[in-house]
Amino acid sequence: MHLVSLSQQIGEDSRSRWDPREHVCVRAVSLDGEVVGQNLVELLTKAETLKDVGGLTPGEKVSLIEYLIAICYASGTYPSSPEEWVRWVLKSQSLQKAALWLAEQPAEDWDLFHPTRPLGQNSRLADFMEEYGTGPAQLVIERVGDYSQFADHHHLQDPDPLPADAAFRAMLTQHVFGLSGRARISGKGTLGPAITNLATGRLGGRIRVLALGQTLGDTLRLNLTPTADSPGVLNLTWTEGPNERRDFMAKPKGRKVTGFADLHSYLGRSVLMRPAPGRDGDNAAVDRVLIGAGELLVLDPELHLQDAAMSVTRTGERKPLWPSATRDLWREAHALYTAVAKECGGLYTRLGQLPKAKEPGRHPLDLQAVGLISNKSTPVSWVTSVFPFAPGLAPVLYEASSRGSQVAEHVARSLDKAAYTAWEIAYPNPKPADKKAQIARFDARGEHWKAAEEPFHTLLQDVADGLPVTDCMSEYMAWLVPTAQAALEKRLDSLPGNARGMRARAAALQRFDVELTSSHAPDDLNRGGA
Repeated sequence: MHLVSLSQQIGEDSRSRWDPREHVCVRAVSLDGEVVGQNLVELLTKAETLKDVGGLTPGEKVSLIEYLIAICYASGTYPSSPEEWVRWVLKSQSLQKAALWLAEQPAEDWDLFHPTRPLGQNSRLADFMEEYGTGPAQLVIERVGDYSQFADHHHLQDPDPLPADAAFRAMLTQHVFGLSGRARISGKGTLGPAITNLATGRLGGRIRVLALGQTLGDTLRLNLTPTADSPGVLNLTWTEGPNERRDFMAKPKGRKVTGFADLHSYLGRSVLMRPAPGRDGDNAAVDRVLIGAGELLVLDPELHLQDAAMSVTRTGERKPLWPSATRDLWREAHALYTAVAKECGGLYTRLGQLPKAKEPGRHPLDLQAVGLISNKSTPVSWVTSVFPFAPGLAPVLYEASSRGSQVAEHVARSLDKAAYTAWEIAYPNPKPADKKAQIARFDARGEHWKAAEEPFHTLLQDVADGLPVTDCMSEYMAWLVPTAQAALEKRLDSLPGNARGMRARAAALQRFDVELTSSHAPDDLNRGGA
């Protein structure tokens, strides 16, 4: 059944027409902590009384803020220069212009289930929905890649409808975070062979950093890039608008970005969703979807990666900070603070231009880093961490994060060497194939890294609130080192109570103590934080 005929079957009422400006599509958090449902117009109208938008995942939250930023640009609600950006941030420039613009746009432009120009979608796929469409699980990044649990992919055929608001948010997340791989659609039988080649989304392979203010309005203002150029046009649908769309006979060269409205609303996937009645037979939902390749953009790193914190790979390549399955995101906090302290451009230079608070107190904003860890084309997990920031304190925050990371890294190395020492004595004649598992028996680094995250964040929060770095480091280490030792001792409890086991335990604990204050240990550990 095609999109048009199904719309006619359901009728032209609220079940077949769904507008995110009118229907609740986002969970938001008010300043008093209450979770409230909002539509897009309400989010902008009440931006100064809402604390944040809430997504089911960190990536969903980022995608919603990206979309609101795109609307701000499309409505002409943005600063034209870095100096004006500072004034916007300090004086809480109103975003009502964006709310009014959005409310006045034609209804047919914002209909998620419009038969010829559905919001955010490619209606050219409609003729192929019956043969190639799958269940709505394919739309949700976290569900589509669950091959370990569903080896036969039967979850992609699950007909259980997805509510329209969840489908809308999932679509936005696909556009910006979609992973590379092969689409589950026939290129030969649809729009061309290249439609099966999914490219990595604009944010799919790196860490996205958002500056978070005290209110949603503050957050939007902080993340608007000042520009005197045209913002371009909001990408509302694939089949209409001034931006020329690609075909799918071959992979094209990426098109140029026309402005920030275009950038933040680009259609990274060709998506089409089929409307259906919801579970209660009333609310709108989606029961089948098609997903194929979308737009490709040519990005200017200086202009279009305003939030990217640069890092260096093992081979010496500089690239935006990326999500890692083996290194926790909080261990990279120093990269964000040094970007501000050294005015490395983009968002970080602008944050460095904000005046320091006249009186010490609670830090006024945070930096939230979000990324999607994947195993090739399969999503593994979202990673996110929030770091405190106070204007004018980037150098001391960098110092604290750098010293805190160095101490945590050295404690981990000391635990590693202690585990090796225990292994040498406990297993005098090991088989080479068993060595790795045997050492892992005494390795407490996993427990250490889990335990270190909270005190590390406390360290940064205290420094952001004006406390001296050295004093905060002393408290940090007073918690970190004993906790690490306790984790090691618990691991060593598995040793037998005979002479060899007791000798291995004593040697491992001694090695840990010696390594902690060795000549190559950080100064904080050698001087006890003094």
